[in-house]
Amino acid sequence: MFSTVLHHITLSSALFLLVLVGYLLMKIGKWPKDVASALSKFVFYVAVPALLFNTMSRFSSLPPVDVRLLFAFFGSCVIVFIVGRIVAWKFFKLDGVAQSVFALGGIYSNNVFLGIPLTKMTLGEQALPPVALIIAFNALLLWTLVTVSTEWALHGNLSVKGFAKTTKNVLTNPVVASILLGLAWDFTGITLPVFLKTPLEMTAQAAAPLALIVLGMGLAEYSIREGWQHSVAITTLKLAVQPVVVYVLARAIGLPKMETQAIVMLASISVAVNVYLMAEQFKTMKGAVASSMVLSTIVAAFTTPIAIALTG
Repeated sequence: MFSTVLHHITLSSALFLLVLVGYLLMKIGKWPKDVASALSKFVFYVAVPALLFNTMSRFSSLPPVDVRLLFAFFGSCVIVFIVGRIVAWKFFKLDGVAQSVFALGGIYSNNVFLGIPLTKMTLGEQALPPVALIIAFNALLLWTLVTVSTEWALHGNLSVKGFAKTTKNVLTNPVVASILLGLAWDFTGITLPVFLKTPLEMTAQAAAPLALIVLGMGLAEYSIREGWQHSVAITTLKLAVQPVVVYVLARAIGLPKMETQAIVMLASISVAVNVYLMAEQFKTMKGAVASSMVLSTIVAAFTTPIAIALTG
């Protein structure tokens, strides 16, 4: 077991080294924020969508995906979200809105910038369809969950308008749209012509390393000091509690090995920047969420390989 864990740590260390490169470019190299912002947009709007479209356009030729993984992964999100709200209420005496943002930090993984590269490196391309399936539903379900939670805390009722806005934002998200378009192309049965396939594959190859460098650049903007007690609690929920709950649910429903590994890996990676956007939107927990993003990324460099090894 030790050799397996060491093997996965070695594989993952190369990825987290690229995160460090991005971080050092900003901190020591003093690269302009405009450069980081432009590179981030290229990764989010071009490189990652190219990778996901290229994968999902061949979905029918890949090993079949057990869709029960959605129950295991998002079932864990609901359970850990409730636990997170209770922890935020009982131990930190936070109000309802802050509880919702705190709990979201415990379940919202950095699936795009960290999850996709980790999948390709440690589990292989055959694990990308299960990961893409989670990503397609992730934003819609989790943003809806936290929107309902915060609106209930603020107004005591639910807003159909708020849900409709969330749905529209998710469907027009380039990452989700590329997954849906890839599946639609695969459904037609038409093979991509070479003049489209070649540049698409070349761009897709750049997605993983660039995503990791961009992640490091983004983390350079945040501090690890502010709200450290909250950030430690969020990181514990994210990196320890959620992977365990996901694994228990996966075993309970008899999920196959590949799907189990994929969703446990996604559950075990760091807090996503989307949580910070939610904190900024509701003007609460910004410092704690920002520091949890940095802290969870550092800790995940060691805990995620362990989670992959234990489920393998």
